[in-house]
Amino acid sequence: MSVKQDAIHKQYDLLAPQVVKNLESRNFEAYYCKTKEEALQKALSLIPDGSSVSWGGSVSIGEIGLIEGVYRNKSLKILDRDKAADFAKRMEYMRQALLCDVYLTSTNALTEDGILVNIDANGNRVAAMTFGPKSVIMIVGMNKLTKTFKEALSRARNYAAPVNTLRLCAVSPLKTPCAATGTCGDCKSPDSICSFIVETRMCKFKGRIKVVLVGETLGF
Repeated sequence: MSVKQDAIHKQYDLLAPQVVKNLESRNFEAYYCKTKEEALQKALSLIPDGSSVSWGGSVSIGEIGLIEGVYRNKSLKILDRDKAADFAKRMEYMRQALLCDVYLTSTNALTEDGILVNIDANGNRVAAMTFGPKSVIMIVGMNKLTKTFKEALSRARNYAAPVNTLRLCAVSPLKTPCAATGTCGDCKSPDSICSFIVETRMCKFKGRIKVVLVGETLGF
């Protein structure tokens, strides 16, 4: 590990305990794992055998190997929209996911005092966060931490959304200002992935949303 990486990880280790406390004060269930491997084991331990499981678009859950881990548990009923034969079936899977037992996702930004900020295109991911699935497990790299809500909103709009648009362009080109310039144009393009912006300041039902903080750089 380089001197730079060591310093970053030390900062994560110092910040995490207070962030966990702040999340818990807002009724979230929160954990801190130093590594992706620890985060994977923690996330899997939070999924009861026999559960129905689905997820929204998230690079973070893929980076820790959570999707593969879920598939290894043969007792789970998995709703994977990427297995859909066509767009109509994909949308049906996304609707069914709103009633699953466990929903896996991440967040676009997290404030030090425990507020989640998310931007979504279709609304299925933020809908699942706010209501529907019995349990939501969020895998959150400490790189997504911001000092204030204003900074969290800026991170979501000006960093996470443009980079995610460019990621999606690798599969299907999107016609948005950020796809052309790399920065948010506050557009109304039909291809915009910024239809919904949601602030989650509390977990209404204590412990329903479980935030697994990870002391590594994950996602965008």
